[in-house]
Amino acid sequence: MIQLEGICRTFDVGGRPVYALVDVDEQIESGEHIAVMGPSGSGKSTLLNLIGCLDRPTSGSYRLGGREVGDLDELQLSEIRRDWIGFVFQAYHLVPRLDAAANVELPMIFAGIARAERRRRVAAALEAVDMSDRADHRPDQLSGGERQRVAIARATVMGPQILLADEPTGNLDSESGSQVLELLDRMNDEGLTLIVVTHNPDVARRADRVMVMFDGRVTQHISADDFHGHLLPYRDPQEAQ
Repeated sequence: MIQLEGICRTFDVGGRPVYALVDVDEQIESGEHIAVMGPSGSGKSTLLNLIGCLDRPTSGSYRLGGREVGDLDELQLSEIRRDWIGFVFQAYHLVPRLDAAANVELPMIFAGIARAERRRRVAAALEAVDMSDRADHRPDQLSGGERQRVAIARATVMGPQILLADEPTGNLDSESGSQVLELLDRMNDEGLTLIVVTHNPDVARRADRVMVMFDGRVTQHISADDFHGHLLPYRDPQEAQ
């Protein structure tokens, strides 16, 4: 489903290049559950933004469902984000003045979906995350775990094939975090491709495999069975010679 070849992303900072991603080659199959780990500044969020079509690579090829993303204009990228990809963030990003149902409804309003269909999908999405009884509550009336479940309902109400989650339990207590992870696991079991950026080894252990990043490079791939929460430091192959 996702194929990255020679992906580089460079930013100009004060007239000097900063290499956020360097020669990333990855293939992620439909229905996989991938955890992305690494220290702050290693390129995890940059990679997630690129996969989510929120950013473009400086060089390299990104193919999504066999389609070259680099060839798409802004309108086509917007359609890809709408139809293919859901986003879940650590800070929820719910609209404070809207209740849970209205927050979930937002993507469908932008997509021009008829009101009756929007209501049907909102009800189904909130039921799927066990939030039907909180539909009329604003974010400030919800716990952190409830806010994140509403955010997941919003992210999945358009029926995406891929869910990108950036530290989805970072602001949650252990019990709420466990409930959110169980929800994500269930959605992955139902066929949703799940890519989670995390610093938490316990979150990473739930994935099919762990992708480890250092200094913009993917330096390790660890299967779930072999991952014990310890990451090896990155060594440049040229320095080892």
